[in-house]
Amino acid sequence: MTDTRPATKPVRPFFSSGPCAKPPGYSPDKLATQSLGRSHRAKIGKERLGLAIDLMREGLELPDTHRIGIVPGSDTGAFEMAMWTMLGARPVTTLAWESFGEGWVTDAVKQLRIEPTVMRADYGQLPDLDKVDWSNDVLFTWNGTTSGVRVPDGAWIPADRQGLSFADATSGVFAYDIPWDKIDVATFSWQKVLGGEGGHGVIILGPRAVERLESYTPAWPLPKVFRLVSKGKLTEGVFKGETINTPSMLAVEDAIFALEWAKSVGGLDGLKARCAANAQALDKIVAERDWLGHLARDSGTRSHTSVCLTVAGADAEFIKKFAGLLEKEGAAFDIAGYRDAPPGLRIWCGATVDTADIVALGPWLDWAWSQLAA
Repeated sequence: MTDTRPATKPVRPFFSSGPCAKPPGYSPDKLATQSLGRSHRAKIGKERLGLAIDLMREGLELPDTHRIGIVPGSDTGAFEMAMWTMLGARPVTTLAWESFGEGWVTDAVKQLRIEPTVMRADYGQLPDLDKVDWSNDVLFTWNGTTSGVRVPDGAWIPADRQGLSFADATSGVFAYDIPWDKIDVATFSWQKVLGGEGGHGVIILGPRAVERLESYTPAWPLPKVFRLVSKGKLTEGVFKGETINTPSMLAVEDAIFALEWAKSVGGLDGLKARCAANAQALDKIVAERDWLGHLARDSGTRSHTSVCLTVAGADAEFIKKFAGLLEKEGAAFDIAGYRDAPPGLRIWCGATVDTADIVALGPWLDWAWSQLAA
């Protein structure tokens, strides 16, 4: 067995699927710090939180019909806030084809006890979207971070739906065109396509979601961090930067940096193009190696961000050693697949990754394979 390491390494070997690579050119000393050590309710704090919301609206090309709020608990907190405050008014359908979708099933069944209709598919596949009953509220992940499978578009969501659409879009926003007229609730965190810090979630509410919040009171108690309504009316301040609890202004400044970087590369179109170029570069690597494959076999529903790969004959221990070799060499960090997914690799191809680093990764995958496959 020869041990010929490739001559070139990825310049930024950050391929984790969350928290993800920081934007190119990022450095903590480039962050604005005037808001640090100040109250988030002071004028400067409100201004910076408001700026973050305005930049997200611009970057997502979000219409004025939809509100944006910064909330606690990352994407998980934001999605659970939506579930706890709005579910129970009508029947519920949950779609699960990877671990986070299964998490929402668990919340609905074991915590809220609402007995939803559950539509499942194996890792790498989607359930039959044409069979979704839209007289129900429907919960789904736009892009399955742990399976590498995404919904193809919003055509399967009817305009005249009776139920609300709840999209966990944390690996999808800033990477795909999302038809906001089809989305009543969306959640995400800055730590994915923007490469921001974790701990804070973002909730987006369309007008039908606001109507639900103001007309329906759930049967279960609501923790303070979930409360979006006061005296029967939406707490509008939450969507203008008056957060429910104390945010990290350092994380907010980090997000502002990422959002301004996104503008500098062409906004949403630029971010989508970077994601697509990265996914195409990785697809070429996979196509040229008979020991690599895509967990998501249908290219039409394959993620452009969290790309999940199969490795011929690999079990969990093999993948652990494979990823460990590359981390030790400083060639790739955090590329083992998610713990609940089939054993394999997961390469983040979001916009903050440079395509040249995806290309440089290919020979290193060959090297690790040659070291272990023998």
